[in-house]
Amino acid sequence: MRKLFYTFLVLLISGFCFAQQSLYIRGYVLDNSRQGLEFIAVTLQSTLQSTLTNDKGYYELSANVKDSAVTLIFSGMGYKTEFRKIRQTNDKSLNLNVVMRPDTTMLKPLDVSALQKQKDMMVVVETDLLKLAPDAAGGIEALLKMLPGVSSTNEMSSQYSVRGGSFDENSVYVNGIEMYRPLLIRASQQEGLSFINPDMVESVEFSAGGFGAKYGDKMSSALDVKYKIPTAFEGRVSLGTMGATAYVGSSSKTFTQTHGFRYKTNQYLLSDKLKLKNGKPLLKGLDTQGDYSNYFLDYQTFMTYKFSKKWSLEFLGNVSMNNYKFVPEARKTSWGSFSTQMQLNVDYNGQEIDRFATYFGSLSLNFQPQNWIKLSFSTSAFNTNEKETYDLQGTYRLSNVRDDDNGEQTLELLGSGTFHEHARNSLSATVINFAHNGESKLLKTKVQWGISVDKEIISDNIREYERFDSAQYSMPRDTSKVGVAYSLFSKNKMNSTRLQAYLQETYSISFWTFNVGVRANYWTFNEEWLLSPRLSISCLPEWKHNFAFRFAAGVYYQSPFYKEVRMPVNESGQYTKDTIGGSYSIALNRNIRAQRSGHIVFGMDYFFRLWARPFKFTTEIYYKPSDRITTYSVDNVKITYSGINDAIAYNAGVDLRFFGEFVPGADSWIQFSWMKSQENILNDHYVVTSNAGTNLGDVFPGWISRPNEQRYAISIFFQDYVPNHPEYKVNLKLVWADGLTYGPPHSERYKAIYRAKPYRRVDLGVSRGFKQGREKFMSKQKLIKEFWLNIDLLNLFNIENVSSYSWISDINSINYAAPNYLTKFMVNFRISVDF
Repeated sequence: MRKLFYTFLVLLISGFCFAQQSLYIRGYVLDNSRQGLEFIAVTLQSTLQSTLTNDKGYYELSANVKDSAVTLIFSGMGYKTEFRKIRQTNDKSLNLNVVMRPDTTMLKPLDVSALQKQKDMMVVVETDLLKLAPDAAGGIEALLKMLPGVSSTNEMSSQYSVRGGSFDENSVYVNGIEMYRPLLIRASQQEGLSFINPDMVESVEFSAGGFGAKYGDKMSSALDVKYKIPTAFEGRVSLGTMGATAYVGSSSKTFTQTHGFRYKTNQYLLSDKLKLKNGKPLLKGLDTQGDYSNYFLDYQTFMTYKFSKKWSLEFLGNVSMNNYKFVPEARKTSWGSFSTQMQLNVDYNGQEIDRFATYFGSLSLNFQPQNWIKLSFSTSAFNTNEKETYDLQGTYRLSNVRDDDNGEQTLELLGSGTFHEHARNSLSATVINFAHNGESKLLKTKVQWGISVDKEIISDNIREYERFDSAQYSMPRDTSKVGVAYSLFSKNKMNSTRLQAYLQETYSISFWTFNVGVRANYWTFNEEWLLSPRLSISCLPEWKHNFAFRFAAGVYYQSPFYKEVRMPVNESGQYTKDTIGGSYSIALNRNIRAQRSGHIVFGMDYFFRLWARPFKFTTEIYYKPSDRITTYSVDNVKITYSGINDAIAYNAGVDLRFFGEFVPGADSWIQFSWMKSQENILNDHYVVTSNAGTNLGDVFPGWISRPNEQRYAISIFFQDYVPNHPEYKVNLKLVWADGLTYGPPHSERYKAIYRAKPYRRVDLGVSRGFKQGREKFMSKQKLIKEFWLNIDLLNLFNIENVSSYSWISDINSINYAAPNYLTKFMVNFRISVDF
């Protein structure tokens, strides 16, 4: 009934928004080889109405046809001007494709492809989709999750895994400066906003492996974001049921500035407080209900000042506040198979209050003495203060759901008990950076280099424990004392210095491009020197312009950060594994070594045209052997490391993508990924005994699945618009991906033999755009360039996906894994205005 209501609401808004339209003309401008031509001017004769084709040769233009005919003029450097006469018609939309001929009297035209050809391992990410693509979390990360090899099984989180790696294996750079994320985040509900402000972004490049030496030492991926430098006044405001944003930018001859403000709340997404007259929730949130009181704020600014043609100054600043308060009341979760149905009911007392405050600032001095050389000197500081406090008590009842003779459901009690979760955690981290970067371009060679010094000052105070009581016995059961299931104490400080340097050269000859580089790293904490060579080769063969090949290989040392060096120890100060009933503290492991991974990546792109529109089929095959691995476990988005180098591993797989304009002017794609990610924990074994207690020998588990092994993933993103009314757009996003492995909490890694059910989700976005030059009423004002009305139908089919599991015991000490479900079907309303 609710879905019918929202469908009616969508149709009602669409009908209300119809306005009188002029003739809408769209199409492609091609060369003789049927390749799209970029920057071709399309002008309506005797008017000021004009536009430029994009990188695929696509254009769109609104024309007011008052006379019996109008003429379109197509002009571009190196091509003969083309004229097309359009006669008055009753149709409101017209497709017009034009082939332009080279002008032999002018310079030789540039070789322009319909789709950009990739010359290295970095792929350009189109950010225009953010305005319309439906997503629960939003942000640039929502686009990354739609790329091949990138996976996420939690729509509320901005974190992502790349080809089987952990969340901490992804480098993020904004204007060449590496960014950090909070360290105490446990659940996606706490996350709030990622650092990157989409409204301020100029360009995004991403690599899922084999990236160059300038992009750091993380083992999985590199994200390179550049912020805008405006050339005139511009602004944007957006408002929705889950937050609001505001952006403004301005420019003068010597000074530019941009400011971005973001506010987000996920109360609407998590809670079911919004109810109908009959008392039923209008939209159902998470299974655990209560008072979700949270808000997340972020302010950023990017300023530039140009002293002269050679000297300029840049400043990037950020203040971010995450406030999360949760007072749980009750939980009701049902799960099981067709033959067996289980139900967990929990009544809560207590609350959780978290606060994360982050501050960042960077200052860069740029010097360009000649056109062929650029020098930059920068300093930056990052600080995070994090506090996590909770006391949650609960009484649970685990039941078997049965049908009686009347067909009604009854509950058969399997077990009951209580639990208590307590934490008083705080962490402060400061990273101060001094860096120099340079770039030199001579002929067909580009050389880039950099050197940096990081000062890292981190302190934490962790006190947390969990206690379980089942059938009036503390778990694990010990008749000699009242025990806890888990307790942790940590009070540590770390003051260290990290030195980094890189040198890479890019050389192009004929249809070959070579990128060779090396990266060096030294950390005073463990006194380890690292050297990482990298190589990538791309080939755009002359014998076949519709193919592109690339290959990359390199060594990647991921030097540990604070989370990886935290090693659990017992009362004697000896390393101990995290097991149920364990009570331990944290020591910083100075003997830990950097994790090491080799990347071998081969990729191929095939460019072709269907229906006179550009398409591309991409294949990438990769193999990443690793050693000196620090194993970890994942619960929701919390990563807990072993604190030692205790495994070897490998990741291997293939990514396939079919990309193109299934609808003119709108990019869509279908992609499939297959992978295998395994690890072998060194000296990991257990003893098997008979019922009589006889030792039957040792068992070595060998290779096991890694926590982020998503063996397959299928995703579709499709864009469409109403015929003759391109201002009405529809965006469909579908994901069907393998579930991740899991096991009992505080247990050996080899016990994570279970696998969650597949992550399946469909999101649908319906949008109506209003643009100057296309809407008559918009021509009466000059301030607003365009605005969009959006309705997002999130989790359209109300599929119950799982973020993690809660383990419950019955009276026979048999453990059951109760799923913690993610968000249900939701409707999000958004409006955005561009100035």
